[in-house]
Amino acid sequence: MPLQKDTIYEGPITIIKTGKGFFSYDPNEEDMFIAGENLGGAFPGDTVKVSFTGYDTDQRTGKKRAAGKVVEVTGRARETFVGKLVENKEENLTMLIPDWKKMYVPFVVKGESLPLGHKVIIRFKGWNQHQPYPWGELEEIIGPAGEHETEMRALALSQGFRSDFPPGVQTEAQYLETHGRQMLKDGADQEVAAGTRKDFRGTTTFTIDPFDAKDFDDALSVKVLPNGNYEIGVHIADVSHFVRPGTQIDNEARKRATSVYLVDRTIPMLPHILSTDLCSLNPNEDRLSMSAVFELNKEAGIVSRWFGPTVIHSDKRFTYEEAQEVLNKQDGIMLEELNTLKMLADKIRARRVAKGAIAFDTPEVKILLDETGKPVEILLKNRIDTMLVIEDFMLLANEAVAEFLSTEVKKTKSQSIYRVHESPDQDRIENLSQFLKVMGYELPVVAGKVKGADINALLSQVIGKPEEYLIKVAALRSMSKAVYATKNGGHFGLAFEFYTHFTSPIRRYPDLLIHRLTKHYTVGTPFSNEEKGELDQLAMHSSEREVSAVEAERDSIKMKQVEYMMEHVGEEFDAVISGVSDRGLFVELQESRAEGMIRIRNIGDDYFIYDEKRYRLVGEKTKVEYALGDPIRVKLVDARLAERELDFEIVKKA
Repeated sequence: MPLQKDTIYEGPITIIKTGKGFFSYDPNEEDMFIAGENLGGAFPGDTVKVSFTGYDTDQRTGKKRAAGKVVEVTGRARETFVGKLVENKEENLTMLIPDWKKMYVPFVVKGESLPLGHKVIIRFKGWNQHQPYPWGELEEIIGPAGEHETEMRALALSQGFRSDFPPGVQTEAQYLETHGRQMLKDGADQEVAAGTRKDFRGTTTFTIDPFDAKDFDDALSVKVLPNGNYEIGVHIADVSHFVRPGTQIDNEARKRATSVYLVDRTIPMLPHILSTDLCSLNPNEDRLSMSAVFELNKEAGIVSRWFGPTVIHSDKRFTYEEAQEVLNKQDGIMLEELNTLKMLADKIRARRVAKGAIAFDTPEVKILLDETGKPVEILLKNRIDTMLVIEDFMLLANEAVAEFLSTEVKKTKSQSIYRVHESPDQDRIENLSQFLKVMGYELPVVAGKVKGADINALLSQVIGKPEEYLIKVAALRSMSKAVYATKNGGHFGLAFEFYTHFTSPIRRYPDLLIHRLTKHYTVGTPFSNEEKGELDQLAMHSSEREVSAVEAERDSIKMKQVEYMMEHVGEEFDAVISGVSDRGLFVELQESRAEGMIRIRNIGDDYFIYDEKRYRLVGEKTKVEYALGDPIRVKLVDARLAERELDFEIVKKA
């Protein structure tokens, strides 16, 4: 539909750090451009009313584009902001420089005894017309800027996550510390006797987790059946037994929606009495669980399945490495069970990949800190077989529970929550295809669509090549983001028609909701119409909080990478060109995955032209090329911790 002058649209606005805004008014059209002087006091992510004002010319591309102005801010994405207090001597003002990188303007901070040089939280109060800055009032002092504890707390607080719990939650947690074990025993004894909870305490059961895990929310049981098939139980901590709707703990958990994993700490969704004790599937103790139990044949085909509340007794706590050593040596405790799980998992995974599940497998960055929080080593952790085994059975349970609930809610004309991953956006896939052509690879794209099997074929082609990591990351970034939704849309990346999150209720609120729904449809526990009516809003909220948690986690890694690199200014590193722009080259170090930039003025004694279509810079005189994916040798020239930025210069092309 053609745009009409002064037509009003409402929705969220995107604003980049340079203070330019973009507003999506039609998914099939380019975003409307909002110049800085027309932002009307909006901040990134705010809900605004925008008036279409006409067309202007994009100075970068020369193309005509729709333009508009914000006429009203109808909803603020954020009311509080974290940053450093500094003095503006020229204007005699105390100002907050926001940590939030998307924020394009500082705040004037009003009040007495403002601690300059400290990280603080301010509450936004207003932005008076014709004034250059918004203003706010001091709400909380975090600590001196630059200190490890201050910066880590600031990272979390800037995304709305706090380590401490409100008084009401603490009171309920104290009650659970006193009465929780009796609640656990009563749940096991009474519900088993009533037939509403199955007893798996006599079945061989164990957990496999990272060596530094503090809570264990999933366990596996293994039994060989008389007919030669295998009974595999996927047992998940029954958080819903302790966390009931309407309690303070539940209200806080739904608000947080997720745990947050920073480099040096976990900010839990639930109080520690639950996450590391009552709901943690600790070895040699009875624990309540929600289970998905499968009878699998020798080809890992599902013969039958059962869902419902259980009580288990974990016989052993393995780390991934300990379980892997048993498999490698073919000797040790529970060898037969581990061999069975690996044999079945390999077949489950092969079947999934054959259906088109995309096998992204990039190393995880692990930063080791000393007792003061200083980074001393950066490691790249590759996944091992035992990690894949656990993943395969968690995926099996998630898919099966999603399909089960989908059938049940159809009968009752109700709703469930799904984990939805839509097929990639057409423009992103076309861009990826173009990028791959430049890199010398072909990705079949038909009418803007791509098959998971073709992406897998591409990923197989690049194994062991210098550009492997870069192409994996580019393909991953082209994917849609997975979200929670009450309408099932399948999971493109996993090639599943049905998918949900069932396996981590200690750290994800949607999993807790799925447990309540599963109990409702298996043993008849109440799930009120009010709770059903909240599912849409809770799915959306959980998706938003997940994005915030991921940003905080990435920022903590980035900060510690930069801090680590501060000790290595002047040293040389092998890198790959991970991005090209008219401002210079972005590089990623091979060993640490630390990212930084080589500014165009520092590239060489030449005038470099940006070839946007071929993702490269070309020297006008020398014709030297620097292209996306090129290996390169660089020297670190500056590491700026406050900005979390690294500057490099070129030593030589590899």
